[in-house]
Amino acid sequence: MTVWVDADACPKVIREILYRAANRLKQPLVLVANHVIPAPSSPWISCRQVPQGFDVADDYIVAQVSARDLVITSDIPLSAEVIEKGAGVISPRGEQLTADNIKPRLNMRDFMDTMRSSGDIGGGPAALGPRDKQAFANALDRYLARNSGAI
Repeated sequence: MTVWVDADACPKVIREILYRAANRLKQPLVLVANHVIPAPSSPWISCRQVPQGFDVADDYIVAQVSARDLVITSDIPLSAEVIEKGAGVISPRGEQLTADNIKPRLNMRDFMDTMRSSGDIGGGPAALGPRDKQAFANALDRYLARNSGAI
């Protein structure tokens, strides 16, 4: 099992949790971004820099991911694609996305896009807080324990 990170928008605090888990569990971790992401030197951590462009990192992850892999992303369409391939998804806020809950998330995302483009609402999600960090660490531990038997 490999942990793939949609690293373009992944908060640094979440990447640090992932680095520690990868080294502790000897679990492959791959960060994918269209710019350089600083990462610690480790045989378990690697970075893939993809060209600039819309959804290039997402497309790379979809092409590489396998069933039972884990993807860390807040991108709902990317989540839907990797879930379809049998991979797991956890958002940086610790939400596990599954085949059972991804369709309502896609519908809400489309609705919110429509509202934002019409000017009815603005902004994005609230800043990541300590509870989100803890929720992510807990969700990651649960997923890895269940799927790799390493914890």
